[in-house]
This record gives sequence, C-alpha cells and structure tokens, in this order.
Amino acid sequence: METTEFDVLIVGAGLSGIGAAYHLTKNCPRRSFVILEARERIGGTWDLFRYPGVRSDSDMYTLGYSFKPWTGEKSIADGHSIREYIEETARENGILPKIRFGRQVVSASFSTEEARWTIKVLNKETGEEETYRAQFLHSCAGYYDYDEGYTPEYPGRENFKGTFIHPQFWDESLEYDGKRIVIIGSGATAITLLPSLAERAAHTVMLQRSPTYLVTLPERDPLRKTLTKYMSEDAAASIIRLKNIAGSMALYNYTRRFPEAAKRFLIGQIRKRVGDVVDVDEHFTPRYNPWDERLCVVPDSDLFRSIREGKASVVTDEIERFVEDGIELKSGNKLEADIIISATGLKLKFLGGIQVEIDGETINPADTMTYKGMMCSDVPNLSFVVGYTNASWTLKADLANEYLCRVLNHMEEHGYAIYCPRRDDPRLKEEPLLDLQSGYVKRAAHLMPKQGSFSPFKLHQNYALDFINFRRSRIDDGYMEFKRAPSLKTKSDQQEAAAAGRSA
Repeated sequence: METTEFDVLIVGAGLSGIGAAYHLTKNCPRRSFVILEARERIGGTWDLFRYPGVRSDSDMYTLGYSFKPWTGEKSIADGHSIREYIEETARENGILPKIRFGRQVVSASFSTEEARWTIKVLNKETGEEETYRAQFLHSCAGYYDYDEGYTPEYPGRENFKGTFIHPQFWDESLEYDGKRIVIIGSGATAITLLPSLAERAAHTVMLQRSPTYLVTLPERDPLRKTLTKYMSEDAAASIIRLKNIAGSMALYNYTRRFPEAAKRFLIGQIRKRVGDVVDVDEHFTPRYNPWDERLCVVPDSDLFRSIREGKASVVTDEIERFVEDGIELKSGNKLEADIIISATGLKLKFLGGIQVEIDGETINPADTMTYKGMMCSDVPNLSFVVGYTNASWTLKADLANEYLCRVLNHMEEHGYAIYCPRRDDPRLKEEPLLDLQSGYVKRAAHLMPKQGSFSPFKLHQNYALDFINFRRSRIDDGYMEFKRAPSLKTKSDQQEAAAAGRSA
C-alpha cells in the first residue's frame, strides 16, 4: 500500500514543482515529500500546450533552473525541449519516483490541533478518492485553469461551418495545409502561432482589437558561441543568465520610468522590421504604456518576416458576428476562414482550484493577503509559487522554493509545528495582486489574494531585491507567527512526531 503521510505535499510536477522537490532534497533531506500531478506526464504547462510553434516567452537561461544551467542551443526554446529539460532534471535528482501521476488535489483541510493537512485527492485512473496527510502543503500548480481557457461569447459562432479551436486544447490531428486561418488575439499565443501556421496555410490573419508591445530577441544567444570557446557550457550559461537577468531588469525599469521614450524605441524597432508593408501606427502601436501588459517576444523577427513575405497579415478591428465562412467585422469588412483560433487568453485559478479549510472554516483566497508573494495571511503551513510578470517565472520560483526550505529548517531547529503569516499591522493597505492591466488579470482580480502596501506583503517584481529578501531576511520577522502544535506539549514530543513522520 502506498504511503500517504508526508512532511510536505507538493501539488504539480511542472517547472515549479520539480524545482521545489530539488530544493527539499538538497536543503531539507530529512523531510519526506510527495508530488501529486493531475496529468499523466511531467512538465505542467509544457506538457499541456501542444499548439504549433509553442515555445518559451522568456529566454531559457533565466527560465531554466539556477542549479541546472540551460545548455540547449536555442535561447527561446520549443515546448517539447522544455518538457524534456524538466524531466531530465527530475531524473538526475531522483525525483521521478516521488511523483504520483493522475492525482488531482480537490480539497485540503488544516487541523490546528494536529498541525496537519488532510488532503482529498481524485485518482483519475480509478475515479476513487484518496486521502493524504501532510504537515505542509506547497502548491506549484501555477495560477491558471488547465481545464478551461478563456473564450468570449462570439455572436453567431454556431453559424461557422469551419473548425473553431482554442490553442489550450489543440487538436494535433488538425490539418491546416492550404487553409485560410484567422487567429483572434494579439498576445503571446497568437504571435507564436502565426509564423508557424503561416508556413503551411494559404494565408493567416491575426485579428486583434488592439495591438500589443512586441520585442524581438535572437532565438540563439550570440554570446553563447563566443563564451563556449573559452569555458564549459555550464559556465557560459551561468554568465548569460546573469547578463539576461540584468538586461530584463534594465529594460523593465527603463520602460516604467520613461514610458514615452520606451514607446518610441519599441515601435521604432518594429518599423525597421516590417518596413512599409503594414501600417505600424494602426497595427503595432498599443494604446497603453509598456508593461501595463506583458511585452511579447518575437524570436528572430519571425512574425514580421511572415508579414513581409505576404504569408500573414494583421487586422485591427472588432468582431460583429461569425458567419458560415468566416467573420464579419464592425468596420463592414469580412475575413474568410476555414479555421478560426480563439487565442484569447487564460482563465486564472488560484491554487489549482483547491478548496481550503482551516479548522472546518472555508477560506476565501480573496480575503487574504500574500506574504512574500508565496504564502497567505492567516493560513498556516500553506505556500505556493507564482512567478514574475516582468521576468522569467522560474527566477521567482527558485527563490520561493529556497525560502520554504529556510522556514522548514528554522521550524525544525526550534521545535515549531506551525507557521502562519499575520497581517495585523494597521498600516497595511490592500492592493491588487498583479500589476498588469491584461484582460485575464482583470477578470480574475476578485478571486485572487491581495498584496500589501509594504514588505513583506508587497510584491516587488524585482529579482535583485527579492534575492536579498528571500536569502538574507530574518525568518522570524515580526509578521510570521510560529507555534507548537497544541496536541504536542513538549519539544521532545514534537521531535518524536517529526521523526515518525519522516520514517513513514
């Protein structure tokens, strides 16, 4: 019979979950843990998304782990390569046997008396409910819904006789050679799909209500070839990682401090790449400031090349209705299509949709405030990973996973069983969790925790500052409450209980 009692239960076997397992293995070797993954394979996002051209929207030197430098040839890597990298990391560090696939965490109930979570899990293969118990629950399930993407209500959609599809649920058997394709949307998914589809389609149109800021990056970092002449692949990757971290931080700070100059720079780069083939003012000049929404990466100008070569085009308009053979626009124009792709974004879901209770009382995440962007106020022994909005996800994931280990080691050293961030400072003011104006963020703002107006409840979106705070700040900072489990009266009792849990 499989063990169901652990010190730490990790939800999700993607980039964050495998990173958490590595840090626990290295920094908390006496803690037992398990990873529960709802899917049948490792990889998370990079196993879910299968649409043509799927790739990273950050460079792999920073999206990869700090402890396993990315040594692939491409800095902007395809989804399959990223999944293989995650699996290789798990295999090299003995993590694969710790993963239980096809397990969807449904609910988690914390008992203060026992200092323990009771976690209800659906075994998707058998359809049966399983029960796990753990002292700590760590969610690495990301922040969007794997079961449902965001699709607006399109008037007349039922009239369209062609193929309608959302990229999150791509049908890999879909034939699109010689087809007329319309992609609705202008975010990262749309600009990834367009150049890939345009190579084989009759013509591909990106239909957008408004433009997105785009930045071109080389698919292969030019510094890699030079560095690897003089040093190992790992050493070269580490240097490029530092260079890219500094570069992304500089770009972000520049665009936020000097938005008008940044606009001119970003739009000017696009003008150079598309020439007079398209009206840049109409189709590539956003109505908002840079980083009010994420900047989207165009590797090696592939999107602009498809447009210059006449394989693709951009239309800025709004949908009036779907018709049998395409889309009628509010301008009165019509786009004929055999395939329509709704690349209209994600649906956010906090903690993977897990229902949380504390001593029988249901917790509404929206009523809580994040502590260091990875814990919820007044919720004991629960942590999660949410990456940066202005940099690679894994930069923040690595710091959060390391910090969790610091907390667990502090608790073991002092005989504590429970940690709980408290937001009892009257000076704290609530602010939205994410500082983006993107549609998917606005739609889910009422479901997400808040952030606070100052540290440690403030999300800085700044890797350098977080690096110092997560690695050097005091664990017992006046906001984090530690205590022993009421049912374990003495330190020796707790140590015996901890030892029993590790041997389970």
